[in-house]
Amino acid sequence: MAAKKEAAMSSRKAPILILVALLLAGMSCQKTRLPSGQASESGMSQDQLNRIDVILKEAIRRGEIPGAVVVVGRKGKVVYRRAFGLSQVVPQALPMAKDMIFDLASLTKPVATAPSIMILAEQGRLSLTEKVKDYVPEFEPYLDETGKPGEDARLWHLLTHTSGLPPYLSSTDPAELEKMLGPSIATADLVAIIAKLKKSDPPGKAFHYSCLGYITLAHIIRQITGQTVAQFAAEHIFRPLRLEHTFYNPPAAFKDKCVPTQVLDGNPLRGIVHDPLARLQGGVSGNAGLFSTADDLAVFCQMILNKGTFEGKKILSPLTVERMTEVYPQAAFAGYGLGWDLDSDYSTNGGDLFGPRSFGHTGYTGTSMWIDPETDIFLIFLTNRIHPDDKGSIVALRSRLANVVAAALLTK
Repeated sequence: MAAKKEAAMSSRKAPILILVALLLAGMSCQKTRLPSGQASESGMSQDQLNRIDVILKEAIRRGEIPGAVVVVGRKGKVVYRRAFGLSQVVPQALPMAKDMIFDLASLTKPVATAPSIMILAEQGRLSLTEKVKDYVPEFEPYLDETGKPGEDARLWHLLTHTSGLPPYLSSTDPAELEKMLGPSIATADLVAIIAKLKKSDPPGKAFHYSCLGYITLAHIIRQITGQTVAQFAAEHIFRPLRLEHTFYNPPAAFKDKCVPTQVLDGNPLRGIVHDPLARLQGGVSGNAGLFSTADDLAVFCQMILNKGTFEGKKILSPLTVERMTEVYPQAAFAGYGLGWDLDSDYSTNGGDLFGPRSFGHTGYTGTSMWIDPETDIFLIFLTNRIHPDDKGSIVALRSRLANVVAAALLTK
């Protein structure tokens, strides 16, 4: 009887404990690398930024996301940093915290892969006009209706998603991909398969957002350096910036801080990349696989706003940052830069108010960043919208959030 009574009391206390934990998560004050400041001191309206709370709490109530972390920065200071809702709902509900680690999905492209390629360009170890087949001899060109081969794709075509490659392999279903490729595959072998795929268009003529192009870029990084994209990015980007919670394949010590994504085979993916092709490559890929926190990404965003430097550490040159974050002139129709999205069909996460020089990116798992050099503002919005069943939708939510942040600007 005593045991039953204790169990009953515990079950009644559980919702209260979760509520307390949620409140503590929202009120926690972990240190950030960027200094914190009052919104008003940075020329922004705190009342307007507080609208974020209302929007996200309503989105959580509607079941669009289990939880989120939002960081807004301006002029080198964090002016808004809050956590909302739950980090997971199964197997039990746990609160979200500001310092939790997210599967960034396609944010891997502008944070790891594209800057790694541009660092190699700065070092004189490659040129973006070089042919893809110089590094991947099997890379087949586009064939017209008569079977005549077209021009060879260049490295910049891969960066701007204009190489003619399809978005993904024929399936995104993990079981089907494993049946096709096996339980694991080396990146070089996967790239050999990608290289022989039929190209939908001549290079530089159409925009097709392609994870396969960035997988190919990661292979090229290894061809040149002997390092994986994970190793090269850690050496040249993450460690110099002291991003201590940014990595591929999170170490065991950090697994409890990782926000789980989709439930597969009855278990949530926690600290294991969600993207099937990245997972088959052992978690390291050019299109996905990177994990990070909002605080680490804030440092990265500030480095970009600083034209490539942070706390005296030079990651990229000012000209490199400018070229990466403008629409690439040879493929202006794409609305895409060298790793960054400015005005493509996928750029709605920038909202309606930020100007044409602003840029950002999204990740399938529910992550996004937007940076506006004109106003010196960045917005980081991290969710695990695919937890637990890959049914959460945040396309409109991202845009509304960006509009709230842009409207908070009081003075330029």
